[in-house]
Amino acid sequence: MKTRLHTLFFTLALIVGTPPAQSQPALSISPAGSQALVSWPAAATNYVLQSTTNLVAPSWVAVSGAVPGSNLSVAYDSPARYFRLYQNVVVPGGMALIPAGGFTMGDNLDGETDAFPTNVYVSAFHMDVNLVSSNQWQSVYVYAMSHGYNFVNAGTAKAADQPVQTVNWFDCVKWCNARSQQAGLTPCYYTDAGFARVFTNGDYGTPVYLNLADNGYRLPTEAEWEKAARGGLSGNRFPWGNTISETQANYQSIGTFSYDLGPAGYNSIGNFPATNPGTSPVGSFGPNGYGLNDMAGNVAEWCWDWYATPYAQPTTNNPTGPAGPLNFRVMRGGNWYGNALNARCANRSSTDPSIANHFTGFRCVKGL
Repeated sequence: MKTRLHTLFFTLALIVGTPPAQSQPALSISPAGSQALVSWPAAATNYVLQSTTNLVAPSWVAVSGAVPGSNLSVAYDSPARYFRLYQNVVVPGGMALIPAGGFTMGDNLDGETDAFPTNVYVSAFHMDVNLVSSNQWQSVYVYAMSHGYNFVNAGTAKAADQPVQTVNWFDCVKWCNARSQQAGLTPCYYTDAGFARVFTNGDYGTPVYLNLADNGYRLPTEAEWEKAARGGLSGNRFPWGNTISETQANYQSIGTFSYDLGPAGYNSIGNFPATNPGTSPVGSFGPNGYGLNDMAGNVAEWCWDWYATPYAQPTTNNPTGPAGPLNFRVMRGGNWYGNALNARCANRSSTDPSIANHFTGFRCVKGL
């Protein structure tokens, strides 16, 4: 169980408040003689109103008698009292909660031309702690094949605990839908704009529509992926800082970049070329600040967005990339064969969504 805090505070002595984050229920406060009335929407039944008198070292306690949809009469106190809404969020097993908030997507540290810094806002979501492993892939794949799904690629891996690879974008999207249905959730991908036909079959040339309102599993948007990869840090090349070595990620050190501490060559954990491909078990490197493993190197990760350069975001609030169809889908995260430049948080790569190779896998996200 983890929690999400809705930071809306009111100083009753001053009657001052800060606006709530987007899509969160709003507290309201109004004077009533010698007291104040505090309320929030009736629909917000999974929230608790809490209060404290000290924001430096707060001790939040539930406010007695507070009921969503009704007014709570509160006396003006000295010292001031502060209020917040607090929501319990159950994090699915094997996932981590990525908090809502704005962040700077992209950077200009290394002369990138397709990832200039852009400020975006991303709502809270859950993300798989690890890349989808072969074992996890197979458990859903078997279910999918017995429930009307069809895949172009069956997925391969070096071992059950290795990341699945040789799966194209369409395979991953269909697998996400099957994972959702297997878990009793609503799939996110459809073959019609009205969200009536669940995407279960098809590949290159099949239109795919995303419904972000559904509660199933899906690929991350490019913005979600980068926010998650940065782990709450800002302005760094990698999820942990500005240099990289083979103790931190499975990548190929080529001795070209000053921030690459090597040693030179392929990472020994992947045992390439003795074993091909040179992937490493999921969870070999990590976690970052959000508890996510392998957010740099190992295998690159498919994202939802069509690729455009530079960024083509119609909005900075939960952006989902340019309107398609275009030629390529975005991949993020570097890979065991790629170099340190590819492993940076801001690095963007892309390929035809019908292509499957030994360098690319994925992990899922899920809305709250």
